[in-house]
Amino acid sequence: MANHGVETYHENGQWKNRIQGNSRASNTAETKREAQAEGRRMAQARGVEHTIKKLDGTIGERNSYGNDPHPPKG
Repeated sequence: MANHGVETYHENGQWKNRIQGNSRASNTAETKREAQAEGRRMAQARGVEHTIKKLDGTIGERNSYGNDPHPPKG
């Protein structure tokens, strides 16, 4: 089974987290800060990447907490 990352995103006036590939949110939060903290906790527990999207849906930040598929070069 593939280890899918965690995504923090905004939808219908709420910040949400979901496991990538799932259609439903795992949890919701009042603020981006709260959702981001919970998304980070979820990603760390699973050892996967956490993708944080901006209000407009574009990717704002990515953090890896496990096997980084694209490690830094150098």
